[in-house]
Amino acid sequence: MRNPPLMARGIATARGDGNAPIPLVAVAHGSEDERSSHTVEQIFARVRRLRPDLDVRVAYLDHVSPSAEEAITAVAAEGAGEVVVLPALLTAAYHSKIDLPAVLERIRESCPWLHIHYANTLGPHPLLLDAVEQRLEEAGAVAAPDTSLVLASAGSSDAGANHVIEQMASALAARGPWRQVTPAYASAASPTPAEAVAHLRASGAHKVAVAGYLLAPGFFSDRVADQSFANGAAAVAPALGDAPQLARVILGRYESAKHRVPLSGITTG
Repeated sequence: MRNPPLMARGIATARGDGNAPIPLVAVAHGSEDERSSHTVEQIFARVRRLRPDLDVRVAYLDHVSPSAEEAITAVAAEGAGEVVVLPALLTAAYHSKIDLPAVLERIRESCPWLHIHYANTLGPHPLLLDAVEQRLEEAGAVAAPDTSLVLASAGSSDAGANHVIEQMASALAARGPWRQVTPAYASAASPTPAEAVAHLRASGAHKVAVAGYLLAPGFFSDRVADQSFANGAAAVAPALGDAPQLARVILGRYESAKHRVPLSGITTG
């Protein structure tokens, strides 16, 4: 696809009739667990309801079709001269820093006319804390001086990504009135959800609630729930899923990215 479609040639931005918004391609991690992709599709169905004028497409880094490369090159083949690519991930780590940029570099080779606006990951964002609190409330977990909270994420080998979870745990503690809030990681870092719940109970917490800071149900959400309940958690809130706050975060990330005019190739924002 070395030559641009007619609509994308010259200086035109190729947004259909010239007034349509820049298309959005959201790229999620992908999972063999069908619950995960089903939930991701629900999240972006809500985005479409909020912005029916916006061409919103969902792609995946692994396990599920279409791939990011397939989805973005399809947009280009249909005449787009610009696209916003959103990493539908809760923290900035390997997938958003290495995997997806590598895909975008390949697309720059095959579609050199396509201006790519690379959006920030979904988190961190204050609205995601609201979503965490909503899921906790739905699970019957209420902030109280005798109740401690574990904020459990998937975990990463990227120390910066894990530090974001620590910061979010501190922000939840400030919202209170939890007895204590501690982060936990389902993989690649410690403490694990099991360790965190056991430690809080041993330190005197009357109850321990666990919030799954995960985009969708699947392997990690099951691990968080299993470990937490096995070690005495009173309640475990599920993945954020189709919480309405996520759609607002997504559209905010989209708006921020598209308003940065790409000079050439990939821009971030």
